[in-house]
Amino acid sequence: MNIPRSEYPRPQMIRENWMNLNGEWEFEIDHSRSGRERNLQKSKSLNQKITVPFCPESILSGIHNKDFMECVWYKRKVVLPKQWSDRTLLHIGACDYKTTVWVNGFFAGEHCGGYSSFNFDISDYLIENENDITILAEDYLRQRSQPAGKQSTRFESYGCLYTRTTGIWQTVWLEGVSTTYIKQMKIYPDPDNQKVHIEGRLDGPVSNLTLTSETFFQNEATGSEKINLNTGSFTFSVSLDDIRLWDVENPNLYDISFVLSDSDQVLDTVKSYFGLRTISLTNNEILLNNKPVFQRLVLDQGFYPDGIYTAPTDDALKNDIILSKNCGFNGARLHEKVFEERFLYWADKLGYLVWGEQANWALDISDTKAVEVFMPEWIEVMNRDFNHPALVGWCPFNETWDKRPEGTKQDNRVLKAIYDITRQIDPTRPCIDTSGNFHVITDIFDIHDYTQDTAEFSSHYELMKTDKSKSYNNFPDRQKYEGQPYFISEYGGIKWDIQNQEGWGYGNPPKTEEEFIARYESLTHTLLDNPHICAFCYTQLYDVEQELNGLYTYDRKPKFDISVFKKINSRKAAIEKQLCP
Repeated sequence: MNIPRSEYPRPQMIRENWMNLNGEWEFEIDHSRSGRERNLQKSKSLNQKITVPFCPESILSGIHNKDFMECVWYKRKVVLPKQWSDRTLLHIGACDYKTTVWVNGFFAGEHCGGYSSFNFDISDYLIENENDITILAEDYLRQRSQPAGKQSTRFESYGCLYTRTTGIWQTVWLEGVSTTYIKQMKIYPDPDNQKVHIEGRLDGPVSNLTLTSETFFQNEATGSEKINLNTGSFTFSVSLDDIRLWDVENPNLYDISFVLSDSDQVLDTVKSYFGLRTISLTNNEILLNNKPVFQRLVLDQGFYPDGIYTAPTDDALKNDIILSKNCGFNGARLHEKVFEERFLYWADKLGYLVWGEQANWALDISDTKAVEVFMPEWIEVMNRDFNHPALVGWCPFNETWDKRPEGTKQDNRVLKAIYDITRQIDPTRPCIDTSGNFHVITDIFDIHDYTQDTAEFSSHYELMKTDKSKSYNNFPDRQKYEGQPYFISEYGGIKWDIQNQEGWGYGNPPKTEEEFIARYESLTHTLLDNPHICAFCYTQLYDVEQELNGLYTYDRKPKFDISVFKKINSRKAAIEKQLCP
């Protein structure tokens, strides 16, 4: 059977014993939300078929229903191999929004959050031969009680809001583990001291165990360490005898293995990788390995015509990065969505800087109750993606406009609480509290500026060329600039329609291709030439449905000669010129 998205879904924690459950599942839309009363969790079948991991709104799912679906059910039979493992974990890459799982009619677990990966230990509910797995997904998008990102809260897509995603949208898989196994690990690169530091946790009973770790670069051994364990947590360091830094020009990656043993047998074997690199800040710059690198980013929304939130293939994830690099961008804001971990894997492999975001739109943050909803999932996201060297910063919120029409303002305590927990969990990366507005506490000051008139746009940043204290602040009554590195994290958005769609974009579109390129060049050079600007993010890489401001169409066809943008974007920035003797 052809299994869609058959590649290993978690490339930084690989075990050999796993089973991909993508493919055909039974499916049912529960419009009346009566499925529990009708005992669908114990029923023998459902009334439709769906292809997992594609959401029911998508063409690839086989359902293609774009209406609101507040409750949907999934069901399939699974037979485990006779030689399996002591314990079985059911992994779900992402399911929007509240997920409940039954195995053979028994409740196995519940999870809230449409973007983070999670798993349940289903060992106690399994039987020999055929097992029945049932999944319920509940998605109450219109209640403003959950993060939804760019999913439309109206029936139709409009403006910069697009087709919804309901239920499962990332790989579902089983993993066999021992009674005691490595549950989580964080890898801290330390190139300045020629080491890599690891901390982690075990699950299961722990007594007189050993953990052995080895590192390799291009199959050559570079270091090893062995520690004894009598507790469920561990911290150790591996000294490296060959130092190769990870950066955008040379994305060097080390392999690392972990073997957990007792006196009689190997309990767990995990393979992973890491990149040696550091991220730090000066007053003007974001430093990669202690050197300023101007971040030439592009906005990537992570939508696909046939899969909506889910890329049709692993190659499609990789190709989006290649398309971006062909335009001269060295990274992306992964915008209003937590991307698949496989995308971050390709970013690591290809030397592509990314900012991790959460899909905060649709969640009302005018009250601190939002923290209760937002924080648990955000912590899961940060823990999942912590080890990726390509990930250079966190941005939990985007454009936290005041609540309308009630007139209440964002609750600043929400932004501060999430900023504080972000820096507590990950002190190695900068955090932008809310991209664009309204800042409360942030490591980098960023703004969004969609001014299309190039002279007016340039005037916003003229004074700060020579006096950083006069940096442009588009909401001075709501936020204060305090001298941080300065980032134009959204600009451009120039509409260009080559398919007569009469869609949406920012401002007045240019009338000719030459006018488009001239506008793009002027806006971009204004930012590159300013010695107090360290990064930009152009909106956007490709069109999404009715939004037509991409450099590529929605199906990833170039609208222009892409080499033109590579030449414009590759021009040396002012902060880079300062390095020259």
